[in-house]
Amino acid sequence: MRGYLASVQDADLADLQSAIQRFMRGEVKAGTAQFCPSSAQLCIEVRERRTIRELLARRAAGTLAQQVGRRGAA
Repeated sequence: MRGYLASVQDADLADLQSAIQRFMRGEVKAGTAQFCPSSAQLCIEVRERRTIRELLARRAAGTLAQQVGRRGAA
């Protein structure tokens, strides 16, 4: 248990929940579905969820900036 907690101690809760849900639904292609993921596998998936969340936030911010720019130019 300590390994799991140490590997995700700095993780955002939303990223951790998303990673766990993906493991539970069998959407993660790491290891075998017969066993719980290792703390390292969980940490990798949490990092991937964070990266995707940050990319989506940047895309949304860029889209918002473009919309504001168009309104200002009109």
